[in-house]
Amino acid sequence: MYGEVVSTETLTPHLIRVVLGGPGLDGLVAPAGADSYVNAFFVPPGAPYEVPFDDDAVRDLPREQRPYPRRYTVRSWDADQQRLTLDFVVHGDVGRAGRWATHARPGDRLQFRGPAGDWTPSPDADSYLFVGDESAFPAIGGALERVPSGRPVVAVLETGSAAGELALSSPGDLSLVWVHRDGAADLDTLLVDAVRGLDPLPGVVDAFVHGEAASTRAVRRHLLETGAVAREHLSCSPYWRRGLDDEQWRAVKGAWTREVEVEGDVPA
Repeated sequence: MYGEVVSTETLTPHLIRVVLGGPGLDGLVAPAGADSYVNAFFVPPGAPYEVPFDDDAVRDLPREQRPYPRRYTVRSWDADQQRLTLDFVVHGDVGRAGRWATHARPGDRLQFRGPAGDWTPSPDADSYLFVGDESAFPAIGGALERVPSGRPVVAVLETGSAAGELALSSPGDLSLVWVHRDGAADLDTLLVDAVRGLDPLPGVVDAFVHGEAASTRAVRRHLLETGAVAREHLSCSPYWRRGLDDEQWRAVKGAWTREVEVEGDVPA
């Protein structure tokens, strides 16, 4: 399946929204959850093929010519207009996905598989906590829109500076807490320090903690050790790791995730 770029929008200095449309989206199944994602494939410069391409045919090409897979949250899907919206974190003209998004123009094509993934805020929770950096903003933005009306929801959001803050809304009783990396002494503890400073949320708390690996690990440990969130009500996943590029992180992510999981509720 593939989409053609309909429009792009710079949301913040490091976040670009790309809207896809066209007949390549025919038959797309509506995403099941707020954190549904597509596996997008980015064609390297000079590759001897273009989108749409045959998956089997490109597998036999040299590694440097094969498409590079990256997972992106579906920010929204408009079935009536057949428009798929994806938000990309960009850091200048680097990174395969970020570079593509930075230079995307109407008519450009992006091939993908999916969507998959079905996490969404539990309708039975009493309150909600969402924590993450820019890489989690699309999922958090979608999740906020699915919180039941009037229920308490807090989003603790990390960005570089005030210029990276987004307008977010929810039918819930929303409190936004922005934390900025600029001037921070310890980036690994920036989010967890903000979470420690929150007033306790009432009742059963449904929590979503996604983003940089060390930061999400620290928040996860705090929430479980303090009993603020029960393990069965916590969705926690590392999207990236400070100091590693995409390929380096993909190589070690499985081991990192297993190490975090065995920590359970016990301090490491």
